[in-house]
Amino acid sequence: MNTPRARSHRGFTLIEVLVALGIVALALMAGLQAVGGLSRQAERQVLSLWGQMCAENELARLRLLRQLPDTGNTEIACPQAGHSLQVALSVKPTPNPNFRRVDARVLSRGEYVLQLSTVMGRN
Repeated sequence: MNTPRARSHRGFTLIEVLVALGIVALALMAGLQAVGGLSRQAERQVLSLWGQMCAENELARLRLLRQLPDTGNTEIACPQAGHSLQVALSVKPTPNPNFRRVDARVLSRGEYVLQLSTVMGRN
């Protein structure tokens, strides 16, 4: 009384269960990779925000001095929310002696985060 039709109603075969588990495992791995990518992007965005604050603070500090900055390069430490950031200021002359180009490049652990540039003149 064991017909093929009666056997198919008892449950899933081992192969069917293994295929289903494989599909679920692949879906979970893809989901974990997507979450990891989102997490890395969020961390990068936060680091970029802190870097922008550091660069803007240094450029504002130069503006508040109310004098034409000297040409050359300087590095300033800028700790922000547990991140150790460095601002590399580069002041270069322009064709007009009344203006200077100022680049504020922000680094985190030696890696480039962002750069802000402006032109400052005599006040």
